[in-house]
Amino acid sequence: GTFYISDFGNLQAQIPKWKMAARVGHELANHTVYHPCEGGRPGREFVKPETDLRAYSVSRITGEMKTMNTLLAAIDGKTERTFAFPCSDTKIGDTAYINYAKGDFVAARAVRSEMPEVEDTDLYNLPSYMVNGETGEQLIALVKKAVADNRLLVFLFHGVGGEHGLDVSLPAHRQLLQYLKQYENDVWV
Repeated sequence: GTFYISDFGNLQAQIPKWKMAARVGHELANHTVYHPCEGGRPGREFVKPETDLRAYSVSRITGEMKTMNTLLAAIDGKTERTFAFPCSDTKIGDTAYINYAKGDFVAARAVRSEMPEVEDTDLYNLPSYMVNGETGEQLIALVKKAVADNRLLVFLFHGVGGEHGLDVSLPAHRQLLQYLKQYENDVWV
């Protein structure tokens, strides 16, 4: 799996677990240092003034992205990684800030429930299905659709088994993983 990491005040305590995750093959990826999101709209009451993307400049956000890459390299020793837009906010004002950081990443993930054709995929604005309460059967149905249509499918999990408000049950997640393992010759993961 790919884990998009930000520092919510507990990164230092989590470093041993992230090192272990990287050692067993998981990707540690960039989600900025402080997870800035555009505030001032419904559902964004959690955004603090100091992490409101509306107060950021392109220089500030790209600096934060570079800093997180440095931190992640200190944890896993790697220099190639992907990025996920916090809250799927891809712009500062009308500027797509990833355009100023493409050299630092091989791809960037947003949040849109779409399955693009592989050859028509914008690697710096990859869609993903945010999972929140779906059953294993529902997740597997999406995989089957992606395979049947020869499309790219990215799942976005915030939590598994109750660790986050946006969550999937442990049995649903396990069912998906078992299906993917069963069909590993047919599904590229």
